Amino acid sequence: MNLRDFSLPAGWYPRSAAEIERFLAPFRAGEGRARAAIAPHAGWFYSGRIAVAAVSGLDRQAETVAVLGGHLPAGSPFLFALEDAARTPLGNMPIDAELREPLLKELRGTEDCYRDNTVEVLLPMVRFFFPRAMLLWVRIPAEFSGFEAGRTIARAAEKLGRRLAVLASTDLTHYGAGYGFAPRGGGPAALRWVREVNDAAFIRAVESNDPAAVLERAEQDRSSCSAGAVLGALGFAAASGASLPRLLKYTTSADVPGGEGEFPDSFVGYAAFTFE
Repeated sequence: MNLRDFSLPAGWYPRSAAEIERFLAPFRAGEGRARAAIAPHAGWFYSGRIAVAAVSGLDRQAETVAVLGGHLPAGSPFLFALEDAARTPLGNMPIDAELREPLLKELRGTEDCYRDNTVEVLLPMVRFFFPRAMLLWVRIPAEFSGFEAGRTIARAAEKLGRRLAVLASTDLTHYGAGYGFAPRGGGPAALRWVREVNDAAFIRAVESNDPAAVLERAEQDRSSCSAGAVLGALGFAAASGASLPRLLKYTTSADVPGGEGEFPDSFVGYAAFTFE
């Protein structure tokens, strides 16, 4: 078997099944129904409890879960995992080659051979809540073609009769000297601006279900690092008749209990959305 192994260093997410079980077990109850969701992709210490709200709400009967990653600028190719399965601490997750192959051709995709967190960091959660499902791993560039790609994914799944859930992956504003973006200086006032203005504008754009507005806010405000993935979820939801996106939770890395204890020089926004 051609296996996609871990690429992220230890610390991004637990590497033992027991640790993952302890983290995720409180969220096991309930029956997810959402056809699509949007989750952050930072280390679990910072955004894990936001991400699990999105992942656990997905349709638990899905046969395949498509995880849409990003970190790709406009003009980049669509990147697919071409292996037979992806390794997780909970066991290998088979990749849905039957769904992947027509999408590779239609989207003119190529192999994802890079180290990147936008898909990998979410896979243990996906494996936990979907122990019998297959995986579609694709990273989407930040351009309007991402919306059409989401529609294409929906059509391909429908043609195969595949029950598909889509999980898009993005963090919001990366603020501070560490990210080269600090238009409001530092301190609590900067954090309020990120929460109440910059991230809030992106959240409103997502909730409006307007892909052009999402892309505009991401580009002009630097409020999403993986807007293409979000557009992919919007396109999939539109083609599959899902509801409008709804915000589940929002926070920032500056709000995480047990952090540094001092106001951080740099921080990131995190949000979870669901479509039903």
